Amino acid sequence: MRFLRFVVIVGVVLGALFVGVDRWAVGYAENRLADRVQSRQGLAGSAEVEIHGFPFLTQALSHDLDQVDLKLKGVDASADGRKTRLTEVDASFHDVKLNDSYSGGTAKRAQGTALISYEDLTQASQTGVTLTYGGAPGKVKVTATLDFLGRTLTRDVVATVTLVDAKDSKNGKVVRVRADSVPGEGIPGIESAVRKRTDFDRRIDEGLPSGLRLSALTSDGAGVHLTLDGTDVVLAGS
Repeated sequence: MRFLRFVVIVGVVLGALFVGVDRWAVGYAENRLADRVQSRQGLAGSAEVEIHGFPFLTQALSHDLDQVDLKLKGVDASADGRKTRLTEVDASFHDVKLNDSYSGGTAKRAQGTALISYEDLTQASQTGVTLTYGGAPGKVKVTATLDFLGRTLTRDVVATVTLVDAKDSKNGKVVRVRADSVPGEGIPGIESAVRKRTDFDRRIDEGLPSGLRLSALTSDGAGVHLTLDGTDVVLAGS
């Protein structure tokens, strides 16, 4: 009886030690991977990583992770000499194969969301306009002030924000903002002058982890929301 009790106590102690070591190891791996993602993406904000599955050590030894969740803040996407900041990116990577150095890996599939706040979308326009919520999904309000024929005009227009295919060989996507209509007040040329400020395209998928693509878009009071998915997605790197 005493021997059995001793065996149980030893088993409990060893189990607790294993759990403690496993949780320390997963915390260390999460921090290391977050640092690697931060460096690779050149973030203006932060990176948080959560590795799912227990025990972690057996997954690590096999170089296979069930699921890795990644939260990024301040992702700068640059294309055609223009920068667009993704305010937040939340993505889940499934069936991740780690590289030999454990500094990154590739996921068989991934999905997630990204948010562009109206402040960041205003900066992305690079035309001096202000963007806010347009009152309905897929709509934004654009306020533009311009000098026209010696007059200073301010126009508020409701614009549609959509996701369209990029006109190149990279199969990427472009966020497009187009005013639904522009009040002209009978002034010739006013519509084209306003649209030069309010209408713009911005490509942003080049700032995402390789293999992660934009698939859908909508808007609400918080900003413009993007849906992400992909296969063979690179998570950090060697």
